[in-house]
Amino acid sequence: MASSLRIAIVGAGPAGLAAALLLSRDGHRVEILEKFDAPKPLGSGLILQPTGMCVLSKLGLMPAMLAQGARIERLHGADARTGRTVLDVRYDALPGGRFGLGVHRAALFNVLHDAVGAAGIPIRTSTEAAGIDVSASRATLTGDGGAALGSYDLVIDASGSKSRLKASCYKPAEPRPLAYGAFWASLAWHGEGFDRNALQQRYVKARVMIGVLPIGRIAPAAGEMAAFFWSLKPADVERVKARRIDAWKDDVAGYWPDCQPYLDQISSFDDLTLARYGHHTLKMPAGRRLAVIGDAAHSTSPQLGQGANMALLDAAALAQALRLYPDIADALAAYAATRRFHVRLFQALSLTLTPFYQSDSTVVPFLRDTLVATVAKVPPVPRILALMVSGMLARPLAATGLIEADWAAFSAEPRLG
Repeated sequence: MASSLRIAIVGAGPAGLAAALLLSRDGHRVEILEKFDAPKPLGSGLILQPTGMCVLSKLGLMPAMLAQGARIERLHGADARTGRTVLDVRYDALPGGRFGLGVHRAALFNVLHDAVGAAGIPIRTSTEAAGIDVSASRATLTGDGGAALGSYDLVIDASGSKSRLKASCYKPAEPRPLAYGAFWASLAWHGEGFDRNALQQRYVKARVMIGVLPIGRIAPAAGEMAAFFWSLKPADVERVKARRIDAWKDDVAGYWPDCQPYLDQISSFDDLTLARYGHHTLKMPAGRRLAVIGDAAHSTSPQLGQGANMALLDAAALAQALRLYPDIADALAAYAATRRFHVRLFQALSLTLTPFYQSDSTVVPFLRDTLVATVAKVPPVPRILALMVSGMLARPLAATGLIEADWAAFSAEPRLG
């Protein structure tokens, strides 16, 4: 194991907070640098997959997440015009009692942030790292204008897809914008017509995708919520807004009338957040005394719902590599090698699947609704689909130093749904 290192983690999102906890528990001296005045979550809801939950289990944080999350048993999608099921992925196609957990990003952030605070890990706010200068023995973070922010044995870039530090990795790359994004909103849960244990979607070819995901509570005493989303091109946003909010709501209700109670909670476009998606994968998520994790290392569309889970796996893999290799360069090479296949596999799957749900194609969604929907019912395809959605395809846990969580014990915990 590497001796106690002085480590800077840039970014206080799930990847950075989880990495800080794991590395601090291994005896490293960790400091988090955050550009905002106060650390805060970004985004609406997500599904914690079994992969991400195994990392949280290792940190002892799953009871807190279960108390705030909504258990997800399946992903179900139907044609908005005919009601015909075209997607039905069930976690119980896998043995062992695995499931997903719908959570608000604020709940995940708060659980991790509270644990970081309890561990006494310092967070320097209003501090934006713009570059890194590396010598034989130290890495110095610099801000705008070149001012030194501190010297460290290792810097971990967890600052997201707009990272400025990843330019210092061995093979940098920038995200390629994807044509489709989405309007998102976190709304009060309305159960009539909806399955509280499922992500449900409606499609019109691949041009329209509407989704409702139960995401539990922001805080244990708060009300239940759902993440509502509508797929659209960012290039079309101004045109949609020009038609006014009522016209857009009429479009949504026309495709999926059960959504009306959610639409009633939206009074203007200011209540919606536009998510833009990009795709990139660093061939080598490391540089001299620099590790890159989470969206800074790989980002894509959310079709497989793996973003936060991949980030948590990155944090666990990096901590494992630093345990196994005393030399930092060797540890960084091991981290990159450990994550390479799993990351590239899911990046490729996400990019391949995106046109089936977000594109202008007419042929691809026709194949989705006919051939693919039929094949998806034939064994072993349901199991393969469940492995994809759960993040367990290619068996990422062992190489990351994780063991499978006790799903039966988790099932006994109090939870929503």
